[in-house]
Amino acid sequence: MTDTVDRVTVAERAARAGARVAHEHFRTGIAVETKGGTADVVTEADRAAQREVIDVVRETFPEDAIVGEEEDELKTVPDAGAVWIVDPIDGTTNYVRNDPVWGTAVAAVVDGEPVAAAVAMPALEDVYVAGDAGAVRNDEPIVVSDVTDPEAALAAPAMWWPMDRREEYGNACAALLERFWDVRRIGSAQAMLAGIAHGSIDGAITNVVSHPWDSVAGVHLIRRAGGTVTDLEGDRWRHDSTGLVASNGDLHDELLDAAAEIA
Repeated sequence: MTDTVDRVTVAERAARAGARVAHEHFRTGIAVETKGGTADVVTEADRAAQREVIDVVRETFPEDAIVGEEEDELKTVPDAGAVWIVDPIDGTTNYVRNDPVWGTAVAAVVDGEPVAAAVAMPALEDVYVAGDAGAVRNDEPIVVSDVTDPEAALAAPAMWWPMDRREEYGNACAALLERFWDVRRIGSAQAMLAGIAHGSIDGAITNVVSHPWDSVAGVHLIRRAGGTVTDLEGDRWRHDSTGLVASNGDLHDELLDAAAEIA
C-alpha cells in the first residue's frame, strides 16, 4: 500500500476505535466538567476516546505528531511533516445531552495538506472516510448536492461564536436567511461538514478561525466529495485560515457574499 492509503486505513481504524470508547459511555450519566466557559464541556469519555485514537495511530505511525483537542497534545498544526488531528467527541454538548449527533474525527495531514480523514458517528451508525479515491459513507460513495437555486438550498452558520461575538452569529444567520431556503445548526461541526459532503446541507459559513480538530477532517470529506472550501476571500482554505466557506460548488459565490456580511 502507498503511504496515503495506509493513512486512510489508519484514520478509519482510529476513528472507529475512539468512537467505540465514547459510545460505551453515551447516555450513561457520565460526569461533565467545564473548560473555559460554562457551556464548553468535557468528559472522561473525551479523554479516554482520544487516548484510544492515539494508541491506534501510534501502532503504525509512532513518529508522527499529534494535534488533539484534549490533554497535552499539540493545539496547532505544524507546517511541515506528518501530523494527525484528533477530535475524540465532536459535539460534546450534544453528547452530554443525549443527542446522537456527535462523532470521533481523525485526519492525517502532510506538510499542511490533508491526505486522509474519517468521522465515525456510532450513535447514528455512520462512518465517513475520505482519501485520494473520493469520499464514502458506510463504504458507499458520497457526493455533494446538485442544488443550484439558493432559494431551494439549506445552509449552516458554522462553528461556534464566543459569547462576546454573538452579534456576528446573528449576522451570519440573517445573511443566510436572506439568500437561502433555511438554515441548519446541528451542534457538531464535523457532522455539519459531513452533511455538506453527502448532500443533506448545501453550504456553511463562518468568520472565526476554526480549531483544526473541528474542521480538517470534514473539509477533506467535502473536497473529496466534489465540494469547495475556501477562506472568506475565496482562496483555498487551510487549517490556519480566518473564516471558512464550504459549499457544493454551485452555491459558493452566494455563500461568500453572505459571509462578507457577518462582521
